[in-house]
Amino acid sequence: MLKTTTPSIDGHKIERYLGVVVGEAILGANIFKDLFGSITDVIGGRSGAYEREMGKARKLAFSEIEAEARSMGANAIVGIDLDYEVVGEKGGMMMVSVSGTAVRYR
Repeated sequence: MLKTTTPSIDGHKIERYLGVVVGEAILGANIFKDLFGSITDVIGGRSGAYEREMGKARKLAFSEIEAEARSMGANAIVGIDLDYEVVGEKGGMMMVSVSGTAVRYR
């Protein structure tokens, strides 16, 4: 399925706008404690383990919007927006949210 942050698909005509699709994934507080507590994984100010977990969450959120769009009969998602938010009591969780518009194009 074609996925793009742009509102259109260059060189193609959008035939139908099918609706907004949203995918979310939340990382719990334990992951932050485990990941930030491990100094040995931090190289150059970056945490490989944290980045891997965020990548997993992002992939899960994208797979959710793709599944929802397919169920609506879409062959593309346009106008994708990707957000990261700290949520929960004391900011103990991180949410990855992906949204866009499911469309049929030719």
